[in-house]
Amino acid sequence: MLGVFSGEVVEVPAELVAAGSRTPSPKTRASELVNRFLASAAPAVSVQLGSLGHLAYSHTNQALLRPRSFAAKDEIFCLFEGVLDNLGSLRQQYGLSKSANEVTLVIEAYKALRDRAPYPPSFMLTHLSGSYAFVLFDKSTSSLLVASDPDGKVPLYWGITADGCVAFCDNLDLLKGSCGKSLAPFPQGCFYSNALGGLKCYENPKHKVTAIPANEEEICGATFKVNK
Repeated sequence: MLGVFSGEVVEVPAELVAAGSRTPSPKTRASELVNRFLASAAPAVSVQLGSLGHLAYSHTNQALLRPRSFAAKDEIFCLFEGVLDNLGSLRQQYGLSKSANEVTLVIEAYKALRDRAPYPPSFMLTHLSGSYAFVLFDKSTSSLLVASDPDGKVPLYWGITADGCVAFCDNLDLLKGSCGKSLAPFPQGCFYSNALGGLKCYENPKHKVTAIPANEEEICGATFKVNK
C-alpha cells in the first residue's frame, strides 16, 4: 500500500531531511513513485486526493496474514493492512454490523471519536489488538492519521520524495528508489497525526520519539525510537 501527501498536509519531518542530507542519493518526484507502484503492483486501485495526495493499494504479493483493504466514507479514506484480533468486540463497541471489516472499523471509530467523544481520534489506537498498519486521511479537515501496531508485525516505512512529499509504504525497495536516504521504518506502537503534533507513541504518549542516524551501509537513513 502507498500513501503520498504534499506539504499542504504534512510538515516534512526534519529528522528525515537530515538523514537524506548526510548521504545524498537519487530521488524521484511523488508522481513517479505513484506510477512505479501502479506498474509494479498491477492490478491496483488508485485514488487521487486533488493536490493533497494520492492513495494506492493492490492485492498483488499480499501476505496471507496481512491482507490489504481500502474504504472511503464521508470524505474519510483509509488503507489498512493486517488483521485485528478483537474485531468482533470492536464491532459491538462501535455499533457496527458483523460484516464490517478492519478498514471499515477504523474509519467508523475515527469518525465517532472525531464527532462525538471528548477524546482525540487517536484514542482508538489503544483499543486495537492485532497485526496492522494503516494510513487514514480525512479530506474534510485535511487530517492525516498513520499508525503501526505495538510489535511492528506489519512493515511500514516513510520517506521524503524529491519534490518534498511525504510517502508511507509497506514496500521498502519501492520507497528507497524515490526517497534515497530520506527514509526510515515507521516506529512500531506509534502514530503520526498532523492535527496532534506529529509523531507520538500511543502506548506511552508522554515518552518522546526521537530519530537515530543509521550507519552508512544501511538502506534507511534513520530509525525512530521511543525514549523510555
